[in-house]
Amino acid sequence: MNQTPTQPAPLTRPFTTMSVLVREHATERPTQRALMHDGRVLDYAGLDAAMDRIAAALARDDVRPGEAIAICANSSIEYAAVYLGAVRAGVVVAPLAPSSTAESLAGMVADSGARILFTDAAVAAALQPVRAQLVDTPLVTLDGSDGGQPYADWLAPAGTPVQEPGIRPEMPLNIIYSSGTTGKPKGIVQSHGMRWAHVSRGAATGYGTDAVTLLSTPLYSNTTLASFFPTIGLGGTAILMARFDAGKYLALAQQHRVTHTMLVPVQYQRLLAHPDFDRHDLSSFRQKFCTSAPFSPALKAEVLRRWPGGLTELYGMTEGGGSCLLHAHQFPDKLHTVGRPAPNADIRIIDDEGRELPPGSIGEVVGRSPAMMNGYHNQPEKTAETEWHDAQGNRFIRTGDIGRFDEDGFLVLLDRKKDMIISGGFNIYPSDIEAVVREHPAVAEVAVVGVPSERWGETPVGFVALRAGSGATAQDVLAWANERLGKTQRLAELHVVDSLPRSAIGKVLKRELRDRLTQA
Repeated sequence: MNQTPTQPAPLTRPFTTMSVLVREHATERPTQRALMHDGRVLDYAGLDAAMDRIAAALARDDVRPGEAIAICANSSIEYAAVYLGAVRAGVVVAPLAPSSTAESLAGMVADSGARILFTDAAVAAALQPVRAQLVDTPLVTLDGSDGGQPYADWLAPAGTPVQEPGIRPEMPLNIIYSSGTTGKPKGIVQSHGMRWAHVSRGAATGYGTDAVTLLSTPLYSNTTLASFFPTIGLGGTAILMARFDAGKYLALAQQHRVTHTMLVPVQYQRLLAHPDFDRHDLSSFRQKFCTSAPFSPALKAEVLRRWPGGLTELYGMTEGGGSCLLHAHQFPDKLHTVGRPAPNADIRIIDDEGRELPPGSIGEVVGRSPAMMNGYHNQPEKTAETEWHDAQGNRFIRTGDIGRFDEDGFLVLLDRKKDMIISGGFNIYPSDIEAVVREHPAVAEVAVVGVPSERWGETPVGFVALRAGSGATAQDVLAWANERLGKTQRLAELHVVDSLPRSAIGKVLKRELRDRLTQA
């Protein structure tokens, strides 16, 4: 049967697993490239065989279905293979951020109950101060370094029989730990059914056997996985970058005729600013995706103007629930929005008392869909706090975002609920202030936070990074902005910084900015 990129065969089924899909690709097109990294290639036959050896090794080490392993390393072919091999074994994967502190990593390993920690030389060295806390957790080094048992030695022999467990949609596939930008990381338990929903919707955006996806964000991030799983699940090729570099990204995209990518806004900004951007042939792109951080309308417009192919912004949470899609190439007059609810998503707006609000009202965004987390690992109270139920008892996930629907059904985000500033009884949205400050010709990036004020309760304070060569001062930008802001929005202070603190996937860490002020 002939397959097209827009309607792959797996979508005719109500549910199947990544393990089954890879096995089928290995049978039907064994020599097709599955994974690429730094010039190395693993085809589907090789990936399928590696998954068998990994699943067999986990069984040998008595890691049972439903138990967890952790992976903390830079993206690589071995990383992706271990992730998928664990899925074949029914073992839950906890991918952890190498940028976390040693104490935080030890805490996440303990919280997940990981039986084995897969790592690399850099992370193994960073874990030395807390190694005593991990004495019962064997380390396997994906890069073969001496910080643990080398991956090649750990693998089961080729041909070792594998007993695959029966997988139901509700069973956990992975635990994604939140970035910790608001405190202690929470383990978000995502099911096989949730990942199947991600694969299923991938056909509508051109993922298929001829898709080539370039992934420069880390594999521990749900941002990356939301594109990685549809690529592999539908038989395409995933090109992995251990670290983002604009020049290298552009070279890979041109060389391999990349069709899909997932990037965060700051990466789009850096790519478009690269002096050689317009010299590269990017005509092979079908779809570019963006998620995880606010994507300014001006930046969306520039991407549309200079980069061939469609541009889709995905709005949603790692926790799942409702998501929205803005196909920016189809709706260039809606770039100030995050789009309409995705198929099978139910998005509503509620007030502070949990009452549903009518269309056009401003309130907290909540949503439900087939892609929803099981809950926070070991934190039932936190799980309950993030849930909202409608009059019929349907479960929704609270986003913590403030927004409204416009007259055409597009969602307009105003700000994070926790970032909203209440000054003198007025609700002030930092994003509104940031949009004004960003218009100053000397400003490269801006963030606004609320700080305590005896007079007003809270007051807004700004942080800006200036463009190279700018002679502007903090006072210049402050005066310019306050002339254009409403009376209640005016900034009490403005600080110039070299750059805004960001997470590995580009989110501005506003908590760090607030801490700078309170510690000063």
